[in-house]
Amino acid sequence: MRPLFKYISWFLIIIVATFFVYFFVGTAKPAEKIKWGVNFSLKQTDFLRIDPRETFLAMLDDLGAKNFKIAIHWDLIEPEENKYDFTELDWQMNKLENRDAKAILAIGMRTPHWPECHLPTWAVSMEKEEQQEAILSMLETVVNRYKDSKSLYMWQVENEIFLNFGACPWKDEKFLAKEIELVKKIDNNHKVIVTDSGELSFWSKVSKYGDVIGVTTYKRVWQDQIRQYITYPLPAVFYDRRAKLVELFRGKEVIGVELQAEPWCANSIMSTPIWIQKRTMDGKQFEENVSFAKNTGLSTFYFWGAEWWYYTKLNYNDPEIWDKAKVLLKE
Repeated sequence: MRPLFKYISWFLIIIVATFFVYFFVGTAKPAEKIKWGVNFSLKQTDFLRIDPRETFLAMLDDLGAKNFKIAIHWDLIEPEENKYDFTELDWQMNKLENRDAKAILAIGMRTPHWPECHLPTWAVSMEKEEQQEAILSMLETVVNRYKDSKSLYMWQVENEIFLNFGACPWKDEKFLAKEIELVKKIDNNHKVIVTDSGELSFWSKVSKYGDVIGVTTYKRVWQDQIRQYITYPLPAVFYDRRAKLVELFRGKEVIGVELQAEPWCANSIMSTPIWIQKRTMDGKQFEENVSFAKNTGLSTFYFWGAEWWYYTKLNYNDPEIWDKAKVLLKE
């Protein structure tokens, strides 16, 4: 038994060493040119108490953004059952089209920003099956409305559905597949992107769905469990190696859909002094995150936090990150 135990031990050591070397050692070939974009959410502008239209136009005309990822929150788009309000989204899509800009539209029950799942009040008390029928009805209405828009780039169905984060009533992988099937049935001209954590997943499960895989990239955050700020120790090559496996086994591209460019505070940004906010995001950290993104080998990144850049520009007379991003976005 002792020789067998010895061989098994060496085999396990080799497996672990191979795993470590593949995912954590070496460098990736940087993309020849990175496509930069920004995230936008009506709820975030409301939270920061800045005008949404003014902010959106500033991103387009001053910042020079041409690629957007817009969160369509269910409770805002369908405030009453079967009664939709497309006022703001119609306006946004029109402004994008007028400027030859494009948008990924994130749809579903779970879309970016807290509480992650944005159920309208009329749907909260429904049974799961009723909620799912209501979600499919909402998806059908939204996709039919924008599928022919010249400014539509891709659909994002749900947001980081495999991540245990947020206030959500349920998770249902089979329902995700049903949502994607419905979207592609209505609109087979635009790809569907499905997203996952860039730090807490190997993307094996999410890569089964959709046409493109979108991942987050966060570097410095507040860790509530240990009550302190941490910097994720993952190397840039870790993203490259996982993306190569997704491409090899699934034939799908991996893009960055949330590149951290906003503070991750212990408490709400609105109750956190700006000097504490800058512990996780200032001009230096922004540059480090951009450099990290370039070294992952991924060719597309959408910044997370552009609303906050505008907020600090207006409220603190601090355009540092806004101006740094402007250089990248206008390249």
